[in-house]
Amino acid sequence: MTELLAAALIRDIPDFPKSGILFKDITPVLGNVQAYQEVIDCFVEQANSLSPEVVVGIEARGFLFGAPLALALGVGFVPIRKIGRLPHETLSEEYALEYGTAAVEVHRDALAPGARVLIVDDLLATGGTALASARLIEKLGAKVVGFHFFIELCELSGRGALNGYEVQSLLKY
Repeated sequence: MTELLAAALIRDIPDFPKSGILFKDITPVLGNVQAYQEVIDCFVEQANSLSPEVVVGIEARGFLFGAPLALALGVGFVPIRKIGRLPHETLSEEYALEYGTAAVEVHRDALAPGARVLIVDDLLATGGTALASARLIEKLGAKVVGFHFFIELCELSGRGALNGYEVQSLLKY
């Protein structure tokens, strides 16, 4: 793969949101139509071999890549949200954080049993949110055909948490 314009646009923000974190700021990519389109085009190319029937985006930045990818593939889009943000009957899945737990949820009627689902998010770090999302999808009887991430922070070993799943990322740090 050739060097992505998007890679040159990502800004490193030290100590955000807390001391010791080097935040990868993707907003310059989103503001550049050529770079943003390039990312979506790469995701489409990767997704074609998986034949997804639905794209699931993880709140919130997964929506920024998942929704346009779903449109480009001609398939539906389903959001995975933080607890309390979906208005209809939901199913939730808890996952571990450094200190405590968090949870994500999906509408109970969001996916048909057996549906082929591609999960999309902006960043793979430890993999906790992604794995919780996969568990939700599987509880609904759908099949996770893969994960697509814009950025992967390799030193945090999130790919290991997703062992057994197809995992692709466009940029690795």
